[in-house]
This record gives sequence, C-alpha cells and structure tokens, in this order.
Amino acid sequence: MNVLDPRLTPARPDLASAGLAGLVEAARFVEGTRHRIARPSAPMKAQPSPDAPLVTEALFGETVTVFEITEEGWAWGQLDADNYVGWLSAEALGPCGDAPTHKVTALSTPMFPGPSIKLPPTALLSFGSRLMVTGTRERFAVTDGGFVFAGHLSPLEATEGDFVAIAARFLGLPYLWGGRSGAGMDCSGLVQMALNACGIACPRDSDMQETALGATVPFGGDVGVLRRGDLVFWPGHVGIVEDEATLLHATAFFMAVVREPLADALLRIESATAPVRTVKRLTAA
Repeated sequence: MNVLDPRLTPARPDLASAGLAGLVEAARFVEGTRHRIARPSAPMKAQPSPDAPLVTEALFGETVTVFEITEEGWAWGQLDADNYVGWLSAEALGPCGDAPTHKVTALSTPMFPGPSIKLPPTALLSFGSRLMVTGTRERFAVTDGGFVFAGHLSPLEATEGDFVAIAARFLGLPYLWGGRSGAGMDCSGLVQMALNACGIACPRDSDMQETALGATVPFGGDVGVLRRGDLVFWPGHVGIVEDEATLLHATAFFMAVVREPLADALLRIESATAPVRTVKRLTAA
C-alpha cells in the first residue's frame, strides 16, 4: 500500500471514501455526499471536538464531500477546493443547490436581508466566499443568501494579476493558526488565498506548498537573489518576498499579517527556529 498524506486522504481504520477501495485498508467504504458551506466560515478540526486544533477553514459557498455525520453533530469530510480532510460542524452544511457565479473580492462584506445598508446584516462574508447571484437591485447583488454590495463581488472566473498585491491587502489581519478568513490567517492560508485569487491552484499547508509550487531558487543567504513573489520556506513557515527589502507574511511573532525588513526577518527566524530551507519562484509571477 502507498503511504498517503492523512491530511488529504479521507480514510480512517473504520471508514474511508469508496474511491480509495484497494488503496487503503478500512472496515467499510462509503460514497460521499456533497454539501455547500452555509455559514460565513466553518472551522475544520483535526478531531470532532470543540477543543481540537483548527487545521483550516471552509468559507461560505465552498463545497465539501461528507462521508459521515455523527449523532453529536460532527461531519467528517474532504474540502473540494484543496482536498483537505477533517471535521466540521454539521450545522455549517447546506444543500449544494445551484453553482456559485461570483466571489467576494473585498476583505469582508456584510450580507443584508434586503437592499439597504441600514438593515442589520445577517452575515459577514470573507474574501473568497462564493455566492450565486440571481439579479441586481439598486447597488446590491441579489444572491442565494441575501443582498451584498455589488462592488464587493466579481465573477467566479475573474482572476487578479498580482498575488503579492493581494496578500498585502491583508496587512494588519490577526494571525490565526489554521485561519483563512477575515477572522485571521496563518502563513500558508495567506499564500493560498492570494494565489487562488490569481487563478493559481495552491495546497493548504506550507510543506505542501514547498513541494508543489514553483521552481527552486538556489539560496545561500544572499537576499540579492530574491525577487518579488518568491516564496521563502522555513520548517513550518512561509513568507512572500514583496521587494528586495521586505518580507510579507502572517506570523505568530507579531500575531498579524505584517511587512518586515527582509534581512531582519531572515536573521530573526533563523535564530529562533532554523535557516531558510527553500526558496520557490512561480514562473507566472
């Protein structure tokens, strides 16, 4: 049997996806059921417990394939966008319905029950959330969940051109382990959301990104070889080179998405953890 990454493999000793039959051992195999996230965000946990660590978040309108829903109200499934596996609250799940047509391009935007900013919002949607727009009314898009300011949306297929500029929009956002929403982001969540906005598929965790993204740039400590858009990897961390003097990253050291002098960041992180392990360059950047 192949050794498969458990973060991306919907398989447990007692239960696995029917698509993994013959690849993994499990007591039973089941076909999953697709659902759409119906909450502004849905924390995904490593275990079905409110005290379990957050591993990632699913955003409004994203889909998940669910293989089990427990009596306690936990759903075990796999996110369709990046294949991450974990536990979600079943209360966050809704029917798939019609496919989304638009996505949120503002850092966050309120959803209203009617076409008025004076109404109490029913939700606060994060950048990247997905909605089905059925029409317009005044300055609002009429969506499957409510009314959203049309200027905060773009067609789902639209892409941005500069993922570094996208990442910079999140400056000041709180650092949140496992976060990828307006509530907070971690280092790899920031990279993933910025690249996805530019139409570039990106895995969830920094070690996955280190393996999957770009071409390796030889780096011996000379910051002069680094270019805007290079991804700098340490064990358990990733940052984005904004320019020859600046690193952009979500870091627990400052508990925020920050700009940090590049040379200072390299020295600080090396002294605290380890030296730079890999630099990757995306040809599209």
